[in-house]
Amino acid sequence: MIHAGIDIGSRTIKLAVIENGSIIELKKLYNSYNPLETCREILSGVKFDTLTATGYGRHMIKNYMNCDVVSEIKAFAVGARTVNDSCRTVLDIGGQDTKAISLDENGRLNRFEMNDKCAAGTGRFLEIMAAALGYGYEDFSSDALTAEKAESINNTCTVFAESEVISLVTQGVPRNEISLGIHKSIAQRAVNLLKRVSVEKDILFAGGVALNRCMTELIEKELGCRIIIPDEPQMVGAIGCAFLNE
Repeated sequence: MIHAGIDIGSRTIKLAVIENGSIIELKKLYNSYNPLETCREILSGVKFDTLTATGYGRHMIKNYMNCDVVSEIKAFAVGARTVNDSCRTVLDIGGQDTKAISLDENGRLNRFEMNDKCAAGTGRFLEIMAAALGYGYEDFSSDALTAEKAESINNTCTVFAESEVISLVTQGVPRNEISLGIHKSIAQRAVNLLKRVSVEKDILFAGGVALNRCMTELIEKELGCRIIIPDEPQMVGAIGCAFLNE
């Protein structure tokens, strides 16, 4: 049988398709003002026997398509163990939330924590801060790595942090130092969330922010150990959905 998993996030929609235990297709589209239409687009021409959905839009798609729905925690737990069978801890930083998940030696859920009350510390927060500093997203990360020191960012609210960043720029603080300070504040927040569920190796970093090299290096420094970045970190939830029916 062919099983499909779809992760309908706030920024992107991801699709994974498996057959006989092997991934045969991965697709990603940026979300739009009409997420249902984007779901139809990503599923167009894709053959599958079962479909399982997760993410913010999972209940929306269930109203229009014949599919199962699962929580993001379950999808990411299964997906993380699928891409790395020794994974014991999962950190997912997506567009609108951050998740820390602890798994036992058999891959079963031990505990999880989420920061989903506001955008602070998420991918969207990084995008807003990059724009405030006049960076493209990739340059935002790479330039931060050139800074010799990090400027302290005191505000955790996105709105107030943006005002603080603009104020620092007008004071003549180098952009790369502000950028490093922003990355460092998010890394520290992510590590604090991980410590609330306990940190055991191997640690897998999922979500779009896992592609940010500065963030990865800072989190590794805070934890004092290496973290694993999958080849497709944004696809972990969709892969988990697909393998739930295997």
